[in-house]
Amino acid sequence: MAKATVGRGQWGRAWYVNAKTVIGILLLLTVIPLMVFYFYAAAFGYGGSLLEMAHGVVDGTAWYQLPSFSWEALQVLVVWLVFQLFLAVIPDYLHRLLGWYQGGWLLGAMTPAGNRLWYNINGLQAWVISHLFFIIAAVWLGWFSPTVIFDHWGGLLLWANCLAFSLAVFAYVKAYLFPSHPEDRKFSGSWLYDFYMGVELNPRVGPIDLKLFFNGRPGIVAWTLINLSFAAEQYHLYGYVTNSMLLVNLLQGLYVLYFFYKESWYLNTIDIHHDHFGCYFAFGDCVWLPFMYTLQGLYLVFHPVDLSAGYALFVLLLGLLGFAIFMNANNQKDGFRRTDGSKEIWGKKPACIAAEYSTQDGQTRQSKLLTSGWWGIGRHMNYTGDLILSLSYSLACGFDHLFPYFYFIFISILLVHRCLRDEHRCYSKYGVAWEEYCAKVPYRLIPGVF
Repeated sequence: MAKATVGRGQWGRAWYVNAKTVIGILLLLTVIPLMVFYFYAAAFGYGGSLLEMAHGVVDGTAWYQLPSFSWEALQVLVVWLVFQLFLAVIPDYLHRLLGWYQGGWLLGAMTPAGNRLWYNINGLQAWVISHLFFIIAAVWLGWFSPTVIFDHWGGLLLWANCLAFSLAVFAYVKAYLFPSHPEDRKFSGSWLYDFYMGVELNPRVGPIDLKLFFNGRPGIVAWTLINLSFAAEQYHLYGYVTNSMLLVNLLQGLYVLYFFYKESWYLNTIDIHHDHFGCYFAFGDCVWLPFMYTLQGLYLVFHPVDLSAGYALFVLLLGLLGFAIFMNANNQKDGFRRTDGSKEIWGKKPACIAAEYSTQDGQTRQSKLLTSGWWGIGRHMNYTGDLILSLSYSLACGFDHLFPYFYFIFISILLVHRCLRDEHRCYSKYGVAWEEYCAKVPYRLIPGVF
């Protein structure tokens, strides 16, 4: 097991900003919100055709397809947020009852400034309670229609945008006036960059960690409920639910459930450990995830695709293959961390490269870079599995329109960019040890190709 060290230096979020960075952020702040509305109007006004939507923008008819404000939608959003806040602070009784997943109060990873924070890990419990309540209240008690989310989709989109930008402004102001951990803030010298990428690493309000809550609760818990509402609308319109809709609900449901089952592992990801909380996360959590990650289900409301048995089986097996790689790769790294490298991987003692890094307070800490199992085949094989699974969502929708393939295109760009960001951070953090790791594991996502 080789050993290498890196000198002290900053690592984590970028702190140098140039003119290209500022221009890029301005484009993101304008183009990305407009893109969400573009897809909404394409779905509700043009049957999911992005090309016809473009013609509608040119001839002016597209503006009539934009959503209008709805006070009922605001009520739905507020009730949902309050409900999720309540579920986020209660103890994890489900973990105590079952005991087969890691929950309760857990310590997060060490921050660059040397802090370790406690987190209330009870996302699986929140997911279960939310779905039981939705099904019982909508189907059994009849308090509202199971199509309630679809029925208010446009109004929810508008209010979610208001929430996202309000949250971003709050996070920016909070970072200056009452930061939770001042030593873990980062200032770039550009207020626009700091507003977009965030200043505080772990902003908190009372018992709520804003980053963990918004990254992992309202949007992701809602993801599967949104799909259920879309399935209910499809049944309402056509009298049955297509096998394509069932596949999308099943495969995306597996992904969401695994996220909550491994929520403790999420504390060690780039999102929690490196990225600061700003508009990037606020908009992504409140708008982008719930409204763009669910495009396949929305598309199938307007295009009820019936797949042949053979093709449906192919999509299912492809999705399960991607999920298996994604899950197994994550589990290998998680087990390696938890047991300090003593847990076997594929029947053998795992190999690794030892490294040292320095925190901002000048302390030297030890780490290990796993080179066994999936992590010996590719440096980001969990992303590879994620991409295969994401492709299956889109393939379930057929080939008539590009609309349902946007998620796969987006997630491909996102994960490639995240690979590069992660490797830049790792090189800055581990130095020579990271170079040695890259020499031993030369491919990122696709063995033999990239």
